[in-house]
Amino acid sequence: MISKILNDKPTKLFLGITAFFVANALIAECIGGKIFSLEKLLGISPFNFTILGQSGLAFNLTCGVLLWPLEFVITDIVNEYYGPKSVKRISYTAVVLILYAFIIFYAAMEIPPADFWILSGVDKGVTNMQSAFGSIFGQGMWIIVGSLTAFLVSQIVDVTVFHKIKKEPVKSGFG
Repeated sequence: MISKILNDKPTKLFLGITAFFVANALIAECIGGKIFSLEKLLGISPFNFTILGQSGLAFNLTCGVLLWPLEFVITDIVNEYYGPKSVKRISYTAVVLILYAFIIFYAAMEIPPADFWILSGVDKGVTNMQSAFGSIFGQGMWIIVGSLTAFLVSQIVDVTVFHKIKKEPVKSGFG
């Protein structure tokens, strides 16, 4: 029975899309703690603008923004071919697996390090690899609740709006 399901082309495609979607979501969450300068990426000087009295602002973004647009394209494709329930299914699957990953990251940060590992990066200017590991993976811990909430809300809004637009015929003001 399972081989029959796995040999079904739409099912294989859905499983592949789901795996790619979950991988991208997890990667986006993991690299979300890295901030980059959009201006430097584009080879231009920082804008240094002022908003609400805060000066020296520029376009600094999380690296996570590099993958999220792809996630929305994927959900629109899944919504078109498999329906809104499938988009919700892959979205909930991604959230559960991201939460699982961050629980494991948290456990890894709390496990006592080997003595040699603490000093293993001294030649590279890192005096405590445990501290560096916690700094990298710990940043994501502080933003995960907000990030996952924003992800789920945006996915549900996206699938709902996409589905409503698709269902309603286009009405024009032309005769």
